[in-house]
Amino acid sequence: MLYYLQVIELKYKTLLASAKNLIDNEKYTISLLSNVSAFIFESIDTLNWAGFYLHKDSLLILGPFQGKVACNIIEPKKGVCGTALDLKKTMVIPDVHQHDNHIACDANSQSEVVIPIMINDFVYGVLDIDSPITNRFDEDLVKFLEELVTYIEKVIPNLI
Repeated sequence: MLYYLQVIELKYKTLLASAKNLIDNEKYTISLLSNVSAFIFESIDTLNWAGFYLHKDSLLILGPFQGKVACNIIEPKKGVCGTALDLKKTMVIPDVHQHDNHIACDANSQSEVVIPIMINDFVYGVLDIDSPITNRFDEDLVKFLEELVTYIEKVIPNLI
């Protein structure tokens, strides 16, 4: 079991280093978010959607993503993304059908993780990731994604 945990930890450390290299070479926010969503979608198995919603005019507006067509606008407190916006905290939903206020943009989604992107105590947007299987987002994966978002939070204010 210890060996397995070490392999998982090394996998996510390697992925985080690769993502940071991708981010460090970017000058434009939309390009950065586009490539990060593609990186997540290609690097992590059993996902059906990976992308960003950006906070504008008190709403979450669809940003760069990989996956099927998505909801364009999400209101605060609506769905997992709107709840993460409102609470300003990571939401891990093992089974979206058990979440009272889930928005079904893709009927294939079974589990979801949403992580707010905080810039100066303001929710800049959220990273939203869906999977077609339940219980997809374990503690190690969520930790990796939160570390990735923390790095994005440091970089975005310096972009054009």
